[in-house]
Amino acid sequence: MEPAYDTVITVARSLWALQGLKFTVVGQENIPTEGGAVVAINHTGYMDFTYAGLPSFLHGRRKVRFMAKKEVFDSKVSGPIMRALRHIPVDREAGADSYQAAVEYLRRGELVGVYPEATISRSFEIKAFKSGAARMALESGVPIVPHVIWGAQRVWTKGHPKNMGRSNVPIHITVAEPIAPEGTPESLTERLHDVMVETLHRTQENYGPHPAGEFWVPARLGGSAPTLEEADAMDEQEAAERAARRAQRSSD
Repeated sequence: MEPAYDTVITVARSLWALQGLKFTVVGQENIPTEGGAVVAINHTGYMDFTYAGLPSFLHGRRKVRFMAKKEVFDSKVSGPIMRALRHIPVDREAGADSYQAAVEYLRRGELVGVYPEATISRSFEIKAFKSGAARMALESGVPIVPHVIWGAQRVWTKGHPKNMGRSNVPIHITVAEPIAPEGTPESLTERLHDVMVETLHRTQENYGPHPAGEFWVPARLGGSAPTLEEADAMDEQEAAERAARRAQRSSD
């Protein structure tokens, strides 16, 4: 029993009900009922992490320990909650410590949630992956369980207003079959990327209509979201602007 985590789940599900969110979860039987696993999740919106633990909870009431940036833990509001739920802070200045903590969690039999894209995909396609998920799986000897969430970007995503009221948004979550920790970090990362792209397309096919011109619909499906290449260019420009601001602060 984990009273803090159970309370957060109860509150979250109550809020989802008030919002009228309609969840369809497929493949939760692919989540191991015991032992560690890397839960790899695509990233399209700010609320992804609240939805990504649902399949594990439905299948054996397991909890996912998410890797989240250190700033969330530094907050007086969210910090105590994140620590109580035993999530893992990621300090970009000391990434090795965060990585090692995640490996130890996995070796102890925990589910560790990671976003291989490392940031929200503005195109809502699957971006290029970092190799951290694969390296964790290989070092700890646990499988990777790919999760794809579709529809979360309609609630709140980068560059668009929040839609946190009673929106009745459908959200589909597909859990693919576990991927064994085999090969090199590069080959395993490539395998994971291929599986998640295929799972995303399958999830989109089952989701329902994707109206032309809508912001949440990928360009590939006729929406107004930027293409993957355009989104990558936007991310690079944003990163360059952040670096310039940091440099300016350092010189002041």
